[in-house]
Amino acid sequence: MIGLELAHRLSATAESGDKISLGQIEQRLRAVRSEVAESAKGAASPGVVAIAGAAGLCVVLLSYLLGRRRGKRRATVLEIRRI
Repeated sequence: MIGLELAHRLSATAESGDKISLGQIEQRLRAVRSEVAESAKGAASPGVVAIAGAAGLCVVLLSYLLGRRRGKRRATVLEIRRI
């Protein structure tokens, strides 16, 4: 959406007959970059990342323990005797 706005403004400037300078393009791109950086900071807070990591660890640990239990129940007991 921001890119479309930038393209529209640049095309409007070009249609009016004024030349677009490199400084204008850099200024617009810096503005877009700062807006994106601000929205990215609020997107993933450290608390959410920590909770997601803890939940993932619990799932892996639970699946390991359940698989281990199932393996013990299904394991065949083999008794070897020397003659």
